[in-house]
Amino acid sequence: MIVTKRYTFREKFSWSLYDWANSVFATTVLAGFFPLFFKSYWAGDLDDATSTALLGTASSVAGLIIVLIAPLLGAMADLSRKKKLFLSIFALLGIISTSFLFFISYGFWQWSLIIFGLSIIGFSGANIFYDSLLIDVSSNEDRNYVSSMGYALGYLGGGILFLINVSMYLYPSFFNLNSQTEGILFSFLSVAVWWFVFSIPLFLFVKQQKFEKITDFKNPFKESFLRVFNTFKEIKKYKPVLIFLIAYWFYIDAIDTIVRMAVAYGTDLGFDSSKLIIALIFTQFIGFPATFAYGYLAEKFGLFNMLVVGILIYIFICIYSLFITSATDFFILAGLVGLVQGGVQSVSRTIFSRLIPQEKATEFFGFYNLIGKSAVVVGPALVGWMAYIFNNPKAGIISLLILFIPGILILFYVPRASLVRD
Repeated sequence: MIVTKRYTFREKFSWSLYDWANSVFATTVLAGFFPLFFKSYWAGDLDDATSTALLGTASSVAGLIIVLIAPLLGAMADLSRKKKLFLSIFALLGIISTSFLFFISYGFWQWSLIIFGLSIIGFSGANIFYDSLLIDVSSNEDRNYVSSMGYALGYLGGGILFLINVSMYLYPSFFNLNSQTEGILFSFLSVAVWWFVFSIPLFLFVKQQKFEKITDFKNPFKESFLRVFNTFKEIKKYKPVLIFLIAYWFYIDAIDTIVRMAVAYGTDLGFDSSKLIIALIFTQFIGFPATFAYGYLAEKFGLFNMLVVGILIYIFICIYSLFITSATDFFILAGLVGLVQGGVQSVSRTIFSRLIPQEKATEFFGFYNLIGKSAVVVGPALVGWMAYIFNNPKAGIISLLILFIPGILILFYVPRASLVRD
């Protein structure tokens, strides 16, 4: 008789709470304040084109490092008992790096980019082990529910602290701060504290249950690399999966670049920084219900059809960005992004889940997550340097068509008949 382990609500909630903990980095730092503050404060003595190029390059370099180490880290997570140890190392790297942003003075753009890059590596590296712990707190029957709870808490936690941080920036005197500059600096510190405090339940109450014993104890790195190589060989046997992953890499790189570079783009166009931040909040509030609506439409009109529609809207966003002249235009762009961002991501995951052989779901989803984490390697550098070369921020945004167009064209080579159901 096979006995299915019953996981407690405390285990599930403690795991999910880490999403609440670290999502504040994605909202306040990654998408919100760092691009704005880098250009106006740390790189305040540089021209807009140069600072945008540097910001894009830093994001791409950090993404490239994650690409290089993620396969090894993911394999080691599956093969060892030390998921929580590796998670703690990378989470602390992200937390400490984020807190250090508080201490960097005006004009020290080199140090700000180095610390920013380290914080991205810590954030992304920790997520690899956090994701892998999902199987240690859930069964096949409730895994989707537990995963969704993590996403939901992440949206909620990230949104709550971001609202507080925006208030600190817009109304510093209310928080007994002397200036908007202090408001942003203390926001970075608050992210580090929030991330650390709400990570504690995971380390106290989540126990790693499953692992694969490393056969070669003398060289676990070799065993991990072999595992990655074998997974890639398996995926190559399934042509629809491989084609979809190539398309996904192109368009998700461009999508994530828009999220990271939007504030820098608005700053280059001369828009008021407070309006740019409010636009980000606007995107968050639209995105939450829009994602559910997008999923409903995808089931009604077809997954591939709605994915193509979403990418076409992003292509329209790139083209429309050439003609924006006011903050109102920027709000329209923010609203359009909010309408499709979550939907495109969720539909992509659903399509992938229906393309792959179900008996290899865990193995293949590990590679899918790797592709997602390896995005934002080309995009930010492309945007930054195109804007620098042409001395025009609009040249940077329109260059993302180099990623969107191949992505959507490659999608049409994925045979729809290969879906389990559509």
